[in-house]
Amino acid sequence: MDMRNITDPHRNLIDGEWVEGASVNENRNPANTDEVVGRYARASRDDARRAIAAARAAFPEWSRSGPQQRHDLLKAVSDRIAARADELGRLLAREEGKTLAEARGEVMRASQVFGFFAGETLRQTGDLVDSVRPGVEVTVQREALGVIGLITPWNFPIAIPAWKIAPALAYGNCVVLKPADLTPGCAWAIAEILAEAGVPKGVFNLVMGRGSEVGAEILENPEIDAVSFTGSVETGRMVAETCVARMKKVQLEMGGKNPLVVLDDADLDTAVDCALNGAFFSTGQRCTASSRLIVTEGIHDRFVTALTEKLEALKVGDPLDPATQIGPVVDEGQLEQNRRYVKIGREEGATLVCGGELIEGATPGHFMTPALFTNTTNEMRINREEIFGPVATVIKVADYDEALRVANDTGFGLSAGICTTSLGRASHFRRHAEAGMVMVNLPTAGVDYHTPFGGRKGSSYGPREQGQYAREFYTTVKTAYIKA
Repeated sequence: MDMRNITDPHRNLIDGEWVEGASVNENRNPANTDEVVGRYARASRDDARRAIAAARAAFPEWSRSGPQQRHDLLKAVSDRIAARADELGRLLAREEGKTLAEARGEVMRASQVFGFFAGETLRQTGDLVDSVRPGVEVTVQREALGVIGLITPWNFPIAIPAWKIAPALAYGNCVVLKPADLTPGCAWAIAEILAEAGVPKGVFNLVMGRGSEVGAEILENPEIDAVSFTGSVETGRMVAETCVARMKKVQLEMGGKNPLVVLDDADLDTAVDCALNGAFFSTGQRCTASSRLIVTEGIHDRFVTALTEKLEALKVGDPLDPATQIGPVVDEGQLEQNRRYVKIGREEGATLVCGGELIEGATPGHFMTPALFTNTTNEMRINREEIFGPVATVIKVADYDEALRVANDTGFGLSAGICTTSLGRASHFRRHAEAGMVMVNLPTAGVDYHTPFGGRKGSSYGPREQGQYAREFYTTVKTAYIKA
């Protein structure tokens, strides 16, 4: 337990000890920028080195620990997160801006992830193979990879750390976590829970701070065996180049420009609900957001009218208010980016049907009304570049064939959705959509914790995250030959 005074910063966790940082980061509420959510220690590059050294020293014993020990730890963490769901949900809403309902749901997802991988510790299997040589047996088993550096983003500040930490520990690795500097609170809470649950010293280390210092040390330090990163495409490419040059295993989850295809035969209410949820909930700050709504001619006008009516009725405001449906944008920089893309869309000739306006509330915050563009083409920047905010575009197409071509005409390939009552079209789209995940009559955002997560093209690189597929990244394969 961190024994700081109430005014002291939340410290980093290095080698089982709570350690002060080189400076202090004030974590502010995007719905009320006058409110400081907490003060968090920023680690130095030397702090990161000490954390990595601690993880390396702890690895031999932890990697050879029994599955029961790892199961019990992860199960305890799962239970403790669930028990604190209301508290942690409020923390998440205050530091990131999700509505309280979404924030609590994300906390419970983190609990479920730890619970799933607690079970996975008991399901680690291998193979026994007959050799082509008489009297020789061959075993194939998976072993822990080593020390894993985890770099996580601000938009899912508890779920994404959970789905990286849990499999890393379940398979016997040691961890150095650098959460987003913008939202360190939830990651610190996970560290606190892990410490209280009895994680051995050095097995899990939290180093909060800037990417230019802490992140750079994780990428460059030779004692890091692998890096799992979630963030922007630009940063992801730099992570890949740095890791590959040093022969580190790397896993990247980056951006998306996800299509939601709406065909003439779709149920209108279903299509509108899918678009509303996928494009605008979580303030559109999801890599799986439905940012391109590709709609066939026969349903286009009805779809736009119905979606606009629902958008204009949404309540934007304080995420702690139960009536709020859309919270604030995470910070001023993201808000300015959103406004810049609204301006770009207008300059490109798109029609801003609604939204894109700043809102002044009772407290100073980063509020913007959800924006919807029509009369767009797939060549426009607003349809090529990830905006990462509550901004969506409508692209009118003639038929399914054109819709599929437009959907696949992107440098991204994370998630793709279709709304249709045709089983044939749904099946064809499932097979031909160039995306790692396909949704039929569902929002493009929203996935299960026990199934693989990831995409193609510029969206992902390396093995999938989550579910049993996570072991591809967090383990290495050993083949042994035995002559009796």
